[in-house]
Amino acid sequence: MSLSIVEERVRSELGVRLFTVLAWIPERRALRRVHSSHPAEYPVGGEKTVEVAAGWLERCITAQESYFGPDRAAVREIFADHELIESLGCGSIINVPVVAHGRTLGVLNILDAEGAYDDSSVRTAESLAPLAVPSLEEEL
Repeated sequence: MSLSIVEERVRSELGVRLFTVLAWIPERRALRRVHSSHPAEYPVGGEKTVEVAAGWLERCITAQESYFGPDRAAVREIFADHELIESLGCGSIINVPVVAHGRTLGVLNILDAEGAYDDSSVRTAESLAPLAVPSLEEEL
């Protein structure tokens, strides 16, 4: 399934203003953007290494647990690019690890207006993450 189709499913089941998919490059401890709903602001091919708080990598990549930031304060606390995120009207974020065979392949980044998501939104996002496995396996 293409990442564009994954984006369409996220859009229809959750709603989303900004959707990106990052592939995990373990040898460099880096995340490379492989899909973006906003390529001008978040171009495909861009990489993130230390732009997020230390605990985020441990949580999403190592522990394979989702991160839910329900409001702007949570987004500001974790992401260095919070000003750009806010300029796109986003103030709530769900990051869901994409895992196959026990290995983290990447992360779905799902953002919308502050208060747009709740705990049930996180569960829905987690149910959609496996759809990205084939595309991320091709990237790696």
